[in-house]
Amino acid sequence: MSVPGPAPRRRVPGPSEPGAAVPGPDFPEKRTDFTGAVYGSMLAASVIAASSADETHPRLSLILLLVVTGLVFWAAHVYAHIAGQREAGKDVTFRQVRRVGRHEWPIVEAAALPALAVLASPWLGAGENAWLALAVAICQQVAWAALGAHRAGARPRQVVAEGAVNLVLGLVIVAAKVAVGH
Repeated sequence: MSVPGPAPRRRVPGPSEPGAAVPGPDFPEKRTDFTGAVYGSMLAASVIAASSADETHPRLSLILLLVVTGLVFWAAHVYAHIAGQREAGKDVTFRQVRRVGRHEWPIVEAAALPALAVLASPWLGAGENAWLALAVAICQQVAWAALGAHRAGARPRQVVAEGAVNLVLGLVIVAAKVAVGH
């Protein structure tokens, strides 16, 4: 009877890489958390889907909406985490806020590629519509979900399943955009 060797080790992202965990009691050092990037990508896709090309400056409006919405949701997530984890009778420190803020920052970063797609769309032949940005947001949502599963050591079948679930969620947003007629 043979004894199996140790399981292969997965690479954990460095502290400055997307999805890197913030060491501390709330965020273990080995955690591979892409939740903010997945959530931020879905948020960006929703903002794009709800946008209208009837604005005076549709590209500028959409870029601003993406950035401001990402920042507002980031601040809300930081506040909710701090308020939810606060211990009775103890003050919240700036260090705690900064640590949670860094951990939640991928929500804001997820707006960058879709905003860049909006900016570049006329030069890429996509005109003033937001479909290119929507496709970018959904693709990055699927990629972050699959990468998170992979880095967490999921089997290939689970990685594909997580990507597929996020693709379906993205396609629901596309269907809503089509149904509303934006």
